Amino acid sequence: MKASIVIPNLNGAGWLRDSIESIWAQTEQDFELIIIDNGSTDESLAIARSYVGRPGYTLVENQTNTGFSAAVNTGIGLAKGEYVVLFNNDAFAQPDWLAQLIAMADAEPRAFAVQSLMIRHFERDICDDAGDYVTLFGWACKRGDGMYWRRYTKPGRIFSACGGASLYRKSILDEIGLFDELFFAYFEDVDISWRANSLGYKNLYCPAAKCYHICGATTGAVRYNEFKSVQSGRNSILLPYKNMPLGMLLLNFIPLALGYLLKILVFGLRGFWTPYIKGAREAFRAIPKVKKPKFRWRNLPHYALIELWLVADVFRYIGYRIMRFFKIR
Repeated sequence: MKASIVIPNLNGAGWLRDSIESIWAQTEQDFELIIIDNGSTDESLAIARSYVGRPGYTLVENQTNTGFSAAVNTGIGLAKGEYVVLFNNDAFAQPDWLAQLIAMADAEPRAFAVQSLMIRHFERDICDDAGDYVTLFGWACKRGDGMYWRRYTKPGRIFSACGGASLYRKSILDEIGLFDELFFAYFEDVDISWRANSLGYKNLYCPAAKCYHICGATTGAVRYNEFKSVQSGRNSILLPYKNMPLGMLLLNFIPLALGYLLKILVFGLRGFWTPYIKGAREAFRAIPKVKKPKFRWRNLPHYALIELWLVADVFRYIGYRIMRFFKIR
């Protein structure tokens, strides 16, 4: 089997059926579909159950919300395909979406992940995500967010693939490990892509694989809310701590500290000081549980490349903020 598509679902009654139907409509049909329901209390569970019995379909019903990472890890554990493809329950794929992802992965044996071009569902000319990146301040950001998607039609290597609509090579997942369940939600996809980068694998961007995304339908469409603030406060600390070797952490201590202070200020000004600090405290309590990848001298060129990316992406972020300030898309 070529691919296993995994869709985590939590109360997605308004969009899950359309998401699933967009998968069944793919031109590439050598795949299985696995739905992981995370304790839904709305009609989406009945929608997911309505497909039971269809060939190549599996439904797992969790009793509680285990978080994104645990849900997709369950799906990966059941996957029989050469590739595992993660897809959000509020995303809708174009018919050749899967075929395009597979074609790019097949063409590059060192590819770990291949990211789709994610376009805002209700603003069809605006990009939602064209690959994620991390700055020296420890901020994980979405490339292309809010810009015209036609700016992002060139394929290439990216720092991280967004777990909302990306393909992963299962053999490399078996090597580097699955999604870190300490992250619960947000940045878990950046973490796993960072691990792959550290070993010299590639994360690629495939603009020909297009899908439409509602953006935050499950966790809240607003940019700031209590849940997102807690997750950001915790995971923005765990992400660099876990993936930077000790020498890199010491080298980048000052910009990282500055980045966290700025984040505290931003969240505080928006009324989310308390949940953000709560998340930060959770991060420090979780540090003893973090499984840092082992430092290896042979990976030194990869660590150096990552450091260059972190520096360069500070300027990417500044450029993006300037364009948004002047309302340039």
